[in-house]
Amino acid sequence: MTAPIVQTHAGIWVVRDDLHPGGTKARFIGRVFDRVQEAVYASPPEGGAQTALAHVARALGKKATIFVAQRAKPHARTLEAARLGAKVVPVSPGYLTVVQSRARQYCRDSGASLIPFGADVPGGVETIAAAALATGLEPDEVWCAAGSGVLARGMALAWPKAQRHVVQIGRELTARDVAGARIHVYPRAFGQVALIGAPFPADPHYDAKAWELCVAMRGPGRILFWNVAPSP
Repeated sequence: MTAPIVQTHAGIWVVRDDLHPGGTKARFIGRVFDRVQEAVYASPPEGGAQTALAHVARALGKKATIFVAQRAKPHARTLEAARLGAKVVPVSPGYLTVVQSRARQYCRDSGASLIPFGADVPGGVETIAAAALATGLEPDEVWCAAGSGVLARGMALAWPKAQRHVVQIGRELTARDVAGARIHVYPRAFGQVALIGAPFPADPHYDAKAWELCVAMRGPGRILFWNVAPSP
């Protein structure tokens, strides 16, 4: 287990997983390669899991295939995944439901392993909890962005006594998705960038939105914010 790097910004502990190759999801996404050579992910153009998968596949000598909405100019994350050796399959029309359907069919035909939305794979929550505990910190309040809720559940496992806040990015979350954390809905769509940037590399579609609300709404005591991945 590689302990996360933690820095302090605006009096808040910030887990700098943007410094971990591939970001937080790269800590556990490699589990999908057990007994298979190829893993497939259906990604929104801005999604961070595509680069996490590409990083890990390259390190393991495995094959990563990314299905993503076709764009005249591919998103920087998709270009990064391709540079790392992932096979990128553009899909048109680019509705996420269509992208996911094509990815499922590809896996049925090829025998590749399909990664569920948000890389919500067995052992992922426990891996995040172990990384959180490796920081040696005991926050009173924790914040993170949430898409699938894997990170929020890992933080709940590590710090059950902390007040927990998540900022909903994209799909509507349930209390079960985020282990009962308080859910704040960011007022702009996933495809739109945050209104305010962060003082560290933060994805403007994802982490920067959560940081904005964390700074504005934080309570007293020891606050921790988890930055998942760098700005693309």
